[in-house]
Amino acid sequence: MTAPVFVVDAVPAKGQFVLDGPEGRHAVSVRRLHAGEHVVLTDGLGTGAAAVVLAAAGKDRLVVEVTDVTAEPEPEPRITVVQALPKGDRGEVAVETMTETGVDAIVPWQASRCITQWRGDRGAKSLAKWRATAREAGKQSRRLRFPEVGEALTTKQVGALLAAADFAAVLHEDASAGGSEALATAGLPEAGSIVLVVGPEGGVSPEELALFAEAGAKPYRLGSSVLRTSTAGTAAAALLLGRTGRWS
Repeated sequence: MTAPVFVVDAVPAKGQFVLDGPEGRHAVSVRRLHAGEHVVLTDGLGTGAAAVVLAAAGKDRLVVEVTDVTAEPEPEPRITVVQALPKGDRGEVAVETMTETGVDAIVPWQASRCITQWRGDRGAKSLAKWRATAREAGKQSRRLRFPEVGEALTTKQVGALLAAADFAAVLHEDASAGGSEALATAGLPEAGSIVLVVGPEGGVSPEELALFAEAGAKPYRLGSSVLRTSTAGTAAAALLLGRTGRWS
């Protein structure tokens, strides 16, 4: 079994280190780690430290010996998923599974056909939930670099994001819409950025498709079946990670 991951503000150098606060409490009281067990400390930004547990000091302090520090390079190509806001807790499901799959950035999108609306305090709380979900899923999946979860964007702002990408795509269930083709056969860059748009349950509107097309984003389909908005991004990301060699 791989070593559990704990988040720290700054990854320590080799030597003794005390993991405290909520992460220390989780390690001692929930995971009940003992001397000799292995852990990984990360800042979630690509740097990690392998460590061995020396002892538990109280209920929320774990003393470890850092044995090695590594830094992961930025992934290439970088994969960003623009996720239309799903209903209920399906947004957190999408963030969780995309994080576990390996997406590099997730951008909430207030599409015209979204039933869910992020406004005021509700929007702030929802964004905080997405970010907390990405952090926990990053730990669970043993990632050293957690995905960035950006502020919710308007359709115009998404268009600007697509225009700056090396490859931009809009998942669309209708194979005849705008001459959409299979994502499995699309030409992909070896480096740079890939931006993928996942629409709401009601689909991407013709006006949004037109704006995205102007930004250089073509419609693509995944296959013959229609996936929910909360699972489509994960399936597409897995396909892209495999085709770009990031899973090799």
